[in-house]
Amino acid sequence: MLKRIRRTRSAGARMRTANEEELSRVHVDPDSAPPAYEGSAVIQAADLQTPEEARESERAISRRDAPGTLRLVVALNAGVILCALAYVLFQGPSNLAIGGASGLSIVLSSAVPGLPNDVALWVVNAALVIVGLVFVERRAVVWSVVASVALSAYVSLFRWLIPVTASLTGDLWLDLCCTVLLIALGNAIAYNAGASTGGMEIVVMALARRTSLPVGHAVTVANGGIVCAGVALYGPRVGLYCVLGLLVQTVVVNGVLTDLKQHKVCTVICRWPARVEEFLVRELSRTATITRGYGAYSGREVSVIMTVLTRAEATRLEKFLREIDPDAFVTYVNTSQITGHGFRWV
Repeated sequence: MLKRIRRTRSAGARMRTANEEELSRVHVDPDSAPPAYEGSAVIQAADLQTPEEARESERAISRRDAPGTLRLVVALNAGVILCALAYVLFQGPSNLAIGGASGLSIVLSSAVPGLPNDVALWVVNAALVIVGLVFVERRAVVWSVVASVALSAYVSLFRWLIPVTASLTGDLWLDLCCTVLLIALGNAIAYNAGASTGGMEIVVMALARRTSLPVGHAVTVANGGIVCAGVALYGPRVGLYCVLGLLVQTVVVNGVLTDLKQHKVCTVICRWPARVEEFLVRELSRTATITRGYGAYSGREVSVIMTVLTRAEATRLEKFLREIDPDAFVTYVNTSQITGHGFRWV
C-alpha cells in the first residue's frame, strides 16, 4: 500500500511538471495560477486572452445566449413561408385538417359554402389573436400574433401567385407526406430560434394558463377537436389520414428540433490539457470543467476536461487533438437539452 501511495505521488509530481511546462508556454507563472485541485495549476481565461479577445469572446457567448431580432425575424418568416406553401399546395386542396389554425380554417371553409380557404384562415387567425390578447399575457403572445398575421398574408399571396384548386399529386398519401414535412420543418426552424408559427399555440397557452390542463393535454384537446371535425366532414378515409398526419407531424417536429439542437458533451484525457484549454477558450470561445482523475491501470494522475460543443466545434476539437496528441482519449455524448450561459439559444 505504501509503495502504491509513493508511486501515485511520484506520478502526480511528474504531472505537475508537465503542467508547469505548458503554463510557461502561454507566459503564466505556475506558482501564481489558482489550483484546479490540490497540487495542480490551471490557466485562467484572463491569462489566455487579451482584453479585446475577452470582450469578443463575451460577445460571441451573448450571441449564443440570445438570437437577436434579425435572426428571429428571418427564422419566423422562413418557418411561416414553409407552412404557407404546405397549406396552399397540398393541405388545402386535399382537405387535410391535421390540427392547427390551418386545419381549423379548412373545416370552417367546408362548413361555410363559398368561403375560400385563405379568407377562412384570416377569420380563424383574427379570432385567435383576440383570444391571445384577452386571455394570455401580451408579452408571451406577441410573436404568435405576428406569426398568425404573417401566415395569413403569405397564404393569400401564394394563392394569388399559385392558384391551386385540386391536388397537385392526385394522391392523398403524397399530399399528406408533403404537408407534414413542410409544416414540421417550418415549425422546427421557428421554434429553434425562439419564435413560433402562431395559430393554435395561442389557444394552447390560453388553456394552459386558464385551466389546470398541462400543456401536452391542451395541445391534444385543441388539435383533437379539429381532427374530429375533419372526420365528420370528410368521411373516415380523409379523417384517418388527418389523425395519422397529426401523429407523424409531432414525431417529425420533435426529430428535427432534436437534430437542430444537438450538441456534443466531450470528455478529453490527453497529455497536453493546458493546450486543450487554451484552444477551447481562444479558438472556440468556450470553457470547460477540469477535474482530477487517476488511471486505473497506470495509477497516474490525469486532468479530465469536460466541455459542451456544437457538432462543428467538436469536429474542430477532434482535429486539434489529432495534431497534438494522437493517443488522446475522447468520448462524445449527444445531447439536445442544455440550459446555461452560452447555450440557451444555440
